[in-house]
Amino acid sequence: MTTEQILISAILGLAMLMFGWGRWRYDLVAMSALIACVLLGLVETDKAFLGFGHPAVITVAAVLIISSALKNAGVVDEIASRISHLTETPIMHIAALTAVITVASAFMNNVGALALLLPIALSTCDERNRSPALILMPLAFGSLLGGMMTLIGTPPNIIVASIRADHTGEAFGMFSFTPVGLPIAIIGGLFITFIGWRLIPRERMQNNTANKLFEVGQYLTEAKVPKDSPLVGKTLGETDLGDADGERTGVEIIGVAGKRRFARAVRASYVIAEEDILIMRAAPDELREFLEKHSLELLSSATPAFVQPDPDNEVMVEGVVKNVSPLIEQGVDFIRAETGRTVALVGLARNGRSVTQRLRQQIFRAGDVLLLKGDAESIDEHFRKLGMWPLAKRPIDLNRTKRVLTASAIFAAAIGLGIIGVTSLTTAFLLAIMAYVLFGILSPRQIYDDIDWPVIVLLAAMIPVGNALTTTGTTQLVADSLIQWTSGFPIPVVLTLLLVVTMLLSDVINNAATALVMAPLGIAMATALNVNADPFLMCVAVGASCAFLTPIGHQCNTLVMGPGGYKFNDYWRMGLPLEIIIVAISVPLILFFWPL
Repeated sequence: MTTEQILISAILGLAMLMFGWGRWRYDLVAMSALIACVLLGLVETDKAFLGFGHPAVITVAAVLIISSALKNAGVVDEIASRISHLTETPIMHIAALTAVITVASAFMNNVGALALLLPIALSTCDERNRSPALILMPLAFGSLLGGMMTLIGTPPNIIVASIRADHTGEAFGMFSFTPVGLPIAIIGGLFITFIGWRLIPRERMQNNTANKLFEVGQYLTEAKVPKDSPLVGKTLGETDLGDADGERTGVEIIGVAGKRRFARAVRASYVIAEEDILIMRAAPDELREFLEKHSLELLSSATPAFVQPDPDNEVMVEGVVKNVSPLIEQGVDFIRAETGRTVALVGLARNGRSVTQRLRQQIFRAGDVLLLKGDAESIDEHFRKLGMWPLAKRPIDLNRTKRVLTASAIFAAAIGLGIIGVTSLTTAFLLAIMAYVLFGILSPRQIYDDIDWPVIVLLAAMIPVGNALTTTGTTQLVADSLIQWTSGFPIPVVLTLLLVVTMLLSDVINNAATALVMAPLGIAMATALNVNADPFLMCVAVGASCAFLTPIGHQCNTLVMGPGGYKFNDYWRMGLPLEIIIVAISVPLILFFWPL
């Protein structure tokens, strides 16, 4: 190996480790890798930031904006509002929601599709008295399956198409992925509907009922004991935690704090005093009844300077912290600052695990579910600013048929222009965005708010780094080594190996980064074998979208972890057999539709 090859391999290897560790956000890791390449002379200075103008990056940004427009117009909500009668049995429930999100994810960002259907899934679970754990993992996996079907369904497809254009002069088309992606989505969907959901641990189904969204209840929340509370002078052991009918509620006192003290565990013999702060875990409905019964004052993250909303317009809303939320690694002070003290943190639930620290000591993580209190008119804007998906039931506006038709027609026209070659698909999408603004479906501000900037920076930074792998000969060196190691193996076995390695990588790092690293390697392997590169690129595209083994491989998996009450090792139970099925059917399909 040359010095340049050693350096680029070390930089990329360290970046992969940092992606997998997750301690720093992936866009910062990618930019650090790019800067290191520039400083070491592996990437020319004047070419370091050309990635920001790369067609793949612009297309990904455009798809994110269009997804927001379709959401604003209510395209998916209009479909979902018509399927409530199809949720009578668990299998029908899973099949209906999974089918909707699979189709939606083929034509819009899969995280956006999940955000639209997540509240609907929770609402239908409540109506049918079913555990959200039954529905949410199938929903997340369905969104990943749907993304494989079209060019714009997921960023890895866009990246692979762009890399093919650099290699052959022609990119994959809008529906080039469909012959392979559609059968995978259908067979994968059937597996999820009839078998996969049964592999979710049974205790998630039993303990995680629809009116108790989280396995342990359950929000962490705090209440102060005023002097007139009937609890003053009682021991914790004497505290009645029953409801009006004498049945025990889900309220659990897990600690007590004084006015300025940290929370501490106490025995049943502890005597409750005036001004004590009770640290509790409880579902919202049970908590409300408990507070009223014992004349307790619910505390929040707000300070005395909290700007109180109109009491008649005050709401408490649940939401999930997104993977790219500015809340990550922040505490309650950040919420105060970002909302001008008009929104207060009332409760916190975390991935089905027990949380015992006080709210003011919490550092937020992706997937946390927060219970926020604020004014009904501004709470949606604050959710957007804080990077959260709302979980509240949302009424479906049935009088927006015109907006649905307009948004759908614009989107279809853009795809049509790209397919027949009037203009590039990227340009067609930009024209569609302009039309959405003109028709009032998108506001100019939303264009910037709805772009997932960390993903854009990741792509723009990793494209020059990936090019450095090629220009230094590192990609070809690795490909030659792999070909030598698999010498004598049939090419279908080599493709299977490439697919499996890509899958495993996608389970621990961002799928876009996986595609950027593995696609050039696939081309180099094809070149070394003197065969068509398309089957290798298709294997990379499929593998990069198969992040089914962990909650960290894809944002959709992370977002359902809290509301579903799942644990880290729940995902592979359904995900591993699903990935085995995908490997078994995708390699023959790829070789049939994209022969060597």
